[in-house]
Amino acid sequence: MGMTATRTSLPNVTLPDQSGDLRSLSELAGEDPLVLQTFRGHWCPKEQRFFRRLVALQDELEVGYARLVSLSVDPPAVNAAYRDGLGARWTFLCDEERRVQRELALRETTDTYHDPYVPRVFVLFPDLTVVSEYDGYWFWGRPTLDDLVRDLREATRRLRPDFAAPTA
Repeated sequence: MGMTATRTSLPNVTLPDQSGDLRSLSELAGEDPLVLQTFRGHWCPKEQRFFRRLVALQDELEVGYARLVSLSVDPPAVNAAYRDGLGARWTFLCDEERRVQRELALRETTDTYHDPYVPRVFVLFPDLTVVSEYDGYWFWGRPTLDDLVRDLREATRRLRPDFAAPTA
């Protein structure tokens, strides 16, 4: 699996999504593995490049029974516009008040103007137990699509007793 997790689980936070509707992480995960990505903002070229990877993966996530959620300090209208411009279909959560950012200790301390999240990617079980965690402060710390698929495969294998095809 991916990078060793430094946390054992994440709290079940509730925040507004890109439409302003309150959503919790457990609701968004349902019974499936969840990829939670915190990001600086739409203005960051590293984020833009990484989002293009995630958009390329969204069809596979949907048919593979996995979920993706992105989280930033941007307001719903900004996240909605960014999401639409990317062609993303997954949920973007909005932490304008930076409550969850403080709770998770994921404040990007080198950018005092935007006060954004540190880029981080978590692969989670539906109960929000951490499978893997990637520190994306430097671009190369972010997971590749192969990393995410490997982590999701292992999480699904552990969640689904019927992962291997039944035999006669």
